[in-house]
Amino acid sequence: MLHLRLDSAALAAILVMPTAHAAEPQRAESVIVTASRFADDQHAAPTHVSVIDRREIALSPAVSIPDLLKGRAGIDSRPLYGPLGLDATVDMRGFGDSATSNTLVLIDGVRLNPVDASGIDWSAIPRESIERIEIIRGSGAVLYGDRAVGGVINIVTDKSASPYAHAQVSAGSYDYRDISLAARGGSGAFGYQAAASWAETEGWRDNNDADRRSANARLGWFFDDDSELFVNLAAFGDSTGQPGSIAEADFRTRPTFARTPDDSGRSEGYRVRPGLSHRLSESLELAVESGIEHRQTTYESPSFGSDRDSDTMFLTPRLRWQHGLVARPSETVIGLDWYHAEVEADTDSSFTGINRQTGRQISRAIYVQNTTRLTTSLQLSLGFRRQEVDQRATDRQAALTGQATRARNAHELGLAWQASEALRLHLRTGRVFRFANTDELFGFDPETFASVFAGDLKPQQGNSHEIGASVRRGPLDLHVALFRLDLDDEIGFNSETFANENFADTRRQGVEVEAGWQLDDALFLRLALTRQSAEFRDGPWSGNRIPLVPMHQASLSAVWDGGRLGQWSAIVRDVGERRYSGDFSNSRKRLSGYTTADLKAEWQIDAWSLRAQVLNLFDQRYAPFALYSSFQNDFFYFPADPRSVFLSARYRFR
Repeated sequence: MLHLRLDSAALAAILVMPTAHAAEPQRAESVIVTASRFADDQHAAPTHVSVIDRREIALSPAVSIPDLLKGRAGIDSRPLYGPLGLDATVDMRGFGDSATSNTLVLIDGVRLNPVDASGIDWSAIPRESIERIEIIRGSGAVLYGDRAVGGVINIVTDKSASPYAHAQVSAGSYDYRDISLAARGGSGAFGYQAAASWAETEGWRDNNDADRRSANARLGWFFDDDSELFVNLAAFGDSTGQPGSIAEADFRTRPTFARTPDDSGRSEGYRVRPGLSHRLSESLELAVESGIEHRQTTYESPSFGSDRDSDTMFLTPRLRWQHGLVARPSETVIGLDWYHAEVEADTDSSFTGINRQTGRQISRAIYVQNTTRLTTSLQLSLGFRRQEVDQRATDRQAALTGQATRARNAHELGLAWQASEALRLHLRTGRVFRFANTDELFGFDPETFASVFAGDLKPQQGNSHEIGASVRRGPLDLHVALFRLDLDDEIGFNSETFANENFADTRRQGVEVEAGWQLDDALFLRLALTRQSAEFRDGPWSGNRIPLVPMHQASLSAVWDGGRLGQWSAIVRDVGERRYSGDFSNSRKRLSGYTTADLKAEWQIDAWSLRAQVLNLFDQRYAPFALYSSFQNDFFYFPADPRSVFLSARYRFR
């Protein structure tokens, strides 16, 4: 709603690898929830699930969650301003400008993606509260529906009640400051977890200051051995100066320049999410989440101002039934998803005056997924989802009102074969979809700036296919996967017509490889490679590359446990050249690729942990996101931060 926000980012992947520790290779299977929406052993999933656990989070050189994610095969994150990652877009499977609408981000299984085109509120998630991050690439439409086209990222928060508390302070380049606290504990049947963080930076560009604050808590009451009644609480906010993109000459000679020195933005919100997990019988398990979320966002500039309020309510009950099917072990998950969201945006523009836009979306879905072990080594998964969305949008100034009811089906078939103790193969094929978000229901006239309604915008849909193999032998973990994603009616913003449209048919296909070696007790290496094409396969741009999607990505990371010398980690990442945002005709030059290196060291001294981090070690000048403006006949860049250093000290209370 309101004005169209262009979100960027790059590529996608489908590979996974169990997280390895510096001291020893990890061989035990992780517990995951994303593949079934219930807790399972990782080997039970008929697909690869990448798990970033608490230890890997602690050892990573990354400062923000989006930076942490881009270390995995084929996942890219593109922040516009600064190390806090407040405006970062995370892309899986190469959706470029529309990445946020095609990559589903969850926290404890509940979606964070708003119903409009706003980005993810990364500030709403204190890093200290994260237990692990689960990643499923190219899958999730049956269990999660709309927007799970490129994949699903599920951030799982700490739910343990073992006593623990710490406090941490950090400082860094460009007046970066950070304070974080975390605690957990319990008594009898009650348990709690709580975390809070505050950070701010002046930024390296003019008008580049930013701050982030967040707090969350979980209160739980356990009963009947393995049942729990709980409530998750969160409050969050951030504010940012927004220096804007800069022309090519400025990017080369004065990258700190702010083209919009008086622009700023801020947001704040809260979440209340009660839930229940209950074992009804030996074979039947119930889980229910519900909640409300409020978010308020403000943007201010000399010629334009906006205030946006959004409210969301949801209810997501589901059952897992463990049973037999023709004498074979089998389980079925069946559930309902109901979301009701409203957005109200007030704008004051020197071009169009005062205006109000509103949007409402009601989503209803039913899904079922069955997993059956056909033999001791072969597992079959079948799933189906039916989702219906009612949307209504209004623009008071243009006297526009639009209303539509759309429905789509998703289905999936998956096979997993444990061919030997070391080799596991999987195959997955299915139908995916996404509906237009409320912002995409409007475009604007480039001459009068008046709103126009895209009432004939159809849901995008397509077929997703994947085949992969995992090898775990001795110190080696290797995962290889081939994928193809064919979409019809893909929804995107056409910079030539200034409208949201259904594009002609598109195709994304590629191969991803991720390998980890535990070279000895102290040293672990991981190599991630992605080779992908993302192209139009029909229409006026047939054969052209989709903007902002690199054809290759590679990363090499290392973790070394040096004992008294500390624990050291490093990652080198290479991203290939891309087409500029909006260059569907592929008629402009290419946006240069880049290579970066990040480094971290940590030392343990009794209850203290001392850390040092260096981002962009070799001080590379590059732009994660850039576009071409036909109005000004020039390229415009969002330059990345130069070399930055961060120091922190953490004390663990005993």
